[in-house]
Amino acid sequence: MSDQPRDYHRPVQRPADTFDRRFGSTDPADVSRVAHATASALLTRVRDEPTDAVIERLVTFTEAHGIDTIAELWSHSPAKSLPGTLWRLYLLQLMVRDDARTAALLYERGRAVLRSADDVVAGAPTPAGPEELTALVDEILRGVFRGDFAVALDRAASFCRVEAAGSADLADDYDATEPERASAFTTRALRLDTYATDLRASAGLWRRDSLT
Repeated sequence: MSDQPRDYHRPVQRPADTFDRRFGSTDPADVSRVAHATASALLTRVRDEPTDAVIERLVTFTEAHGIDTIAELWSHSPAKSLPGTLWRLYLLQLMVRDDARTAALLYERGRAVLRSADDVVAGAPTPAGPEELTALVDEILRGVFRGDFAVALDRAASFCRVEAAGSADLADDYDATEPERASAFTTRALRLDTYATDLRASAGLWRRDSLT
């Protein structure tokens, strides 16, 4: 990471990262049962006994162990399912942690152009630099295990919408001069917007006790 944390207004050369590679996997039937069982057992146990130590281990799980274990369990689950929802939340966290400077740039651009309540719902400070964005996604994930689960999903969905708007806006900047780079940011915008829709739908399902 750069030793100049406030210099976050220059995007990296390759916006495609683990987030982009992982998105859109199909749902293999042979892991569906395990995915749903592990997600349900984990969430039930932690929310029944939400100790600080356990929650922090879950929030920092990918930092300590990487994403592969979670991917193996949940990445092929349907978007509007409990394992699919948890997978998307961890993947969003990893997206920010892998490149917080670009995430912060996209968020600030999105906040400027979106003109909606999504920025308020997501809850980022102003301005939102790399450290603030990292803290935000950790806070959202923490809210999944302690607090109102549906509210955490709504915050994650709004975060995605702001990031998507920023990514689309940045793509326009490069459209004429760097079309490949513009295409990568456009693809990211579409994927983030899809995530926003999925997470908001999952929040509604949770409120109806139908997210399984």
